[in-house]
Amino acid sequence: MLIAKKLKQDNIAEYLLYMWQVEDLIRAYELDIDKIDDAIIAQYTQSDEIKAETKEWYESLIDMMRREGITESGHLVINKNVILDLTDLHLQLLKSSKESDYTATYYKTLSFIVELRSKSPDKNIPELETCFSALYGFLLMKLQKKEVSGETQAAISQISSFLRLLSIKYKEDRENGLEL
Repeated sequence: MLIAKKLKQDNIAEYLLYMWQVEDLIRAYELDIDKIDDAIIAQYTQSDEIKAETKEWYESLIDMMRREGITESGHLVINKNVILDLTDLHLQLLKSSKESDYTATYYKTLSFIVELRSKSPDKNIPELETCFSALYGFLLMKLQKKEVSGETQAAISQISSFLRLLSIKYKEDRENGLEL
């Protein structure tokens, strides 16, 4: 919960990847708050008050996952809304004549996005979700100590650069309002 709050303020891309990880973590513990409490929350070196808030946060996420029918797979609406917000900003940035650096970074990334989407069974996944899915898949591969080809590493590096820039623009827009 504390990490999520901080990431949401500082880096929206890292926040979303973290929240996807939390969704998978909740699934790994079978949506059982007692298991999550024992394995995760109890290990925190935080006050009892923070631990109680964290437990409530996990309980609310578990409840949302059940209500939204994503106990096996998928993402919470709150996380899908982040992608929608980022997509709105992304489209505004592409239309702006003041954002040539952003546009150039996007077009350097586009070939990777197109390639990833061509390999996906669902061709209707939004571009940004494709980028996040690629990064998340890469992170999972690293955790599993699987080998990653140089080609994949190059794609991930470019996608990371693109999402990093979008995150910076998102933060600027939230804090000061971008003049597009």
